[in-house]
Amino acid sequence: MSKTYLITRPEHDDTTHYLSKWSKDTLSLAEEKEFKVLDLPREKANKIEVESKLMKFSPDLVVFNGHGDDNTVTGHKNEQLITAGKNETLLKNKIIYAISCRSAKILGEKSVKAGAISYSGYDEDFVFVYDPNKITIPCSDSTAKLFLEHSQIFIESIIKGNTIEESKKKAENILRKNIIRLLGSNQDSSLVRYLWWDLKHFVSLGNMNAIV
Repeated sequence: MSKTYLITRPEHDDTTHYLSKWSKDTLSLAEEKEFKVLDLPREKANKIEVESKLMKFSPDLVVFNGHGDDNTVTGHKNEQLITAGKNETLLKNKIIYAISCRSAKILGEKSVKAGAISYSGYDEDFVFVYDPNKITIPCSDSTAKLFLEHSQIFIESIIKGNTIEESKKKAENILRKNIIRLLGSNQDSSLVRYLWWDLKHFVSLGNMNAIV
């Protein structure tokens, strides 16, 4: 029986535009691994679509791209998709990764208590820097790559059948590698503190031995 991968990819501002494009490659890999892919780009990344897909297909892996806060992850035009105390039970029996600010702080914990297998994300703001000159070709932005590559690696590792713990270590190693590379180069060293911040606040809750 094939696994199912649900991903939201809102694109209503620079941040969500970058997150959407950088996570698009994971769709091809999931298809190669014979996942059923449920892609919700742009306006489709709305609450009705997300709730419907979660209930109808009960996806094994769910990735949310977007903004967030302690209690919420949002979709297109910042519409609330999953909110602690309202509908986190929809994440039961699922592996979740939210590329958004702070949602692992409260929503992540409540989702795991409500039965989510694991919830990965950030317990403070997720920071990334990009080159405004590359806004039309975000996947060619070497500055953004420093901050977004680990997310891509994390998702791809899970899709390949690695555990949450193994996948998290791979992602953390990418961030550490980028920090070390910056420290030994002539690039903007101020980026190091932002990379370190993301590394420090990248967390996984729940069953660390889980696989898709």
